[in-house]
Amino acid sequence: MSTFRLQLPTDPRWVNIVEKNIEEILSDHAWCEQKAASNAITIITINSEYPDLVTDMLELAKEEMEHFQMVHNIIKKRGLKLARERKDEYVGELAQYMKKSNTGSRVSGFVERMLFSAMIEARSCERFKVLSENIQDEELARFYRELMESEAAHYTTFITYARKYGQGIDVEKRWREWLDFEASIIANYGKKESIHG
Repeated sequence: MSTFRLQLPTDPRWVNIVEKNIEEILSDHAWCEQKAASNAITIITINSEYPDLVTDMLELAKEEMEHFQMVHNIIKKRGLKLARERKDEYVGELAQYMKKSNTGSRVSGFVERMLFSAMIEARSCERFKVLSENIQDEELARFYRELMESEAAHYTTFITYARKYGQGIDVEKRWREWLDFEASIIANYGKKESIHG
């Protein structure tokens, strides 16, 4: 599949599940944006020596919180409620892989965090595309089309920094390994009314 080189596209029938519980998908999506902002802040905290990275992560964190606000506004406008945050099992599996793959060096840890972040952005973006093309709700179709573009830019940001500061690491080879791993787990998802579920 050409989009971000993801190997397994989302089955469009996933949208049928989503449409049965719009409150659930919007709540889950809002929390995805909040976690993405938190991830950007964590990256700043542990890599403060790179001024360009800090600048870009600050922008990214702000943008993700703006997306959270946009989703929350849709929830309120429709008379729905933001459900409690719940565990994202897909991201949990990626996080375990990131931890296991880190050789313990600072550079390795940095590259793994960047590729972990890029992977989540890539799949989220792909899911937004599937939603924008298949959901019957015209407002949400438009909303997800717009979001898809900014998430694609985030994916590029993470990959670019992995290449820039990943001295001594074959980032392209490592990204292919991440893609292989993601393909091995994503087949278990796409059955719930959540962005990665």
